[in-house]
Amino acid sequence: MSATLKPVYQFVFLRHGESTGNAESRWQGQSDYPLTERGRAQAVALANRWKAEGAKFDLAISSTLQRAKETAEIVSSALDVKLELDEIWLERDIGEMEGLTSAEVQLRPKPSYVTPYDSIGGDGEGDWELFLRAGQALHNLLKRPAGSYLIVSHGGLLNQLMHAIVGVAHHADPSGVRFRFENTAFARVIYQPHLHRWAIDAINDRAHTQNL
Repeated sequence: MSATLKPVYQFVFLRHGESTGNAESRWQGQSDYPLTERGRAQAVALANRWKAEGAKFDLAISSTLQRAKETAEIVSSALDVKLELDEIWLERDIGEMEGLTSAEVQLRPKPSYVTPYDSIGGDGEGDWELFLRAGQALHNLLKRPAGSYLIVSHGGLLNQLMHAIVGVAHHADPSGVRFRFENTAFARVIYQPHLHRWAIDAINDRAHTQNL
């Protein structure tokens, strides 16, 4: 008699395509910038890649911000996957820095020392607050039935999500580990709940953008 199959989760965590804010080198936060034409082309290229690879998802879940939502719509429509929207996957609230260019942010006065508990941009989410939200988002996923899920979100939130998965504590001022997510790059992780074992199968995979 064959052994009973154990439940397994497969998550693909995808950052949105290039937005108008990205193209202008703006710190976007929760400001709602749409995709550029390049961003849409990145999403279409990814959808075509996954179709060719035979990728299957039971459900797609996206941030409600335009740049993530449109990316998710392009991919989920091409793969015929149901799409849900959930605000827990929003980008980090960066307070007064929202909408500023990188050059403008560099001109802002900086505190002499920053801990993970400090807010950023005045009243934005600090590292610890964002880490807790990412952990809650992950916990919500694991309340769902085992299966294959596509999550479309943002670089800041996904970085903290990976911290939650690997159990890396936050450092101060800021230092420590960072996980890279370029536009329409994704991480693929597998979770075996009966072993509490995570496997990172891919990180910052963006092969589909090489010819764009």
